[in-house]
Amino acid sequence: MAKRKPGAALKPRSRARARRKAAPVLRIAIAGFGAIGKVVALKLDEGIPGLRLVAVSARDLARARAAASTLKTNPAVVPLEKLPALADIVVECLPAAAFAAIAEPALKLGRTLVVITVGALLNHPHLTELALRHGGRIVVPTGALIGLDAVRAAAEGEIRSVRMISRKPPKGLAGAPHLVQNGIRVEGIAAPLKVFEGSARDAVLGFPANVNVAAALSLAGIGPDRTVIEVWADPGIDRNTHSIEVEADSARFSMTIANVPSEENPRTGKITALSVVAALRKLVSPLRIGT
Repeated sequence: MAKRKPGAALKPRSRARARRKAAPVLRIAIAGFGAIGKVVALKLDEGIPGLRLVAVSARDLARARAAASTLKTNPAVVPLEKLPALADIVVECLPAAAFAAIAEPALKLGRTLVVITVGALLNHPHLTELALRHGGRIVVPTGALIGLDAVRAAAEGEIRSVRMISRKPPKGLAGAPHLVQNGIRVEGIAAPLKVFEGSARDAVLGFPANVNVAAALSLAGIGPDRTVIEVWADPGIDRNTHSIEVEADSARFSMTIANVPSEENPRTGKITALSVVAALRKLVSPLRIGT
């Protein structure tokens, strides 16, 4: 064995080996630049190691360009169809009607799709197979809910029942298809009014902009047809409130969360955008907390 020369420093690990261990920076694109998309963009613009915002898209590209012009990262503002080719991860923050326009192209290119409009997944069950076929991945953040980790864990055993009661200020439910189709008026009500009770699948159809949490809960647990949802219009509250009760062979648990509505969109809780940021951090973090 060759002797080290006197005074010579010990060689550190080679730079090449260090480079091999360093994770690449993942490119992020945001589809939809409203209440959620803007917050996610601002957090990425502040800097998250391993992530870089490269592009955004929205129905109104002119407004999106104006909003994006304040970002240091200077993301490209492009039509929706061009977005998946520019990024490794696509964050979907779109209305339900536009969901398929970004979901299918992103998964066909093998991208990771972070989904906010979770209810749309129930109407597009083929997307899981599409992701598997092309090497893509679908990530559903916890969003405005609480305890999805516990529900996922319980689902490894037997879950007997899941019920969620969702209460929202009346203005947060105004215009929902279920209310319009059934002639239910929530404006000016003086007491809490139950406007829906049924399966998570039907809740998503009746309230596509309001109860994506119901879809997420059902996917984590016993499915959209066995998960029971109540929706209440409550003039006595100023926060979107969700209570969950789960009965399983491993545990019985209940959880409640009261989310502060977004100023830009009262149908959405502020914590939803922050949940997306947390999910993105988890994708590149060497330490991951939670299931």
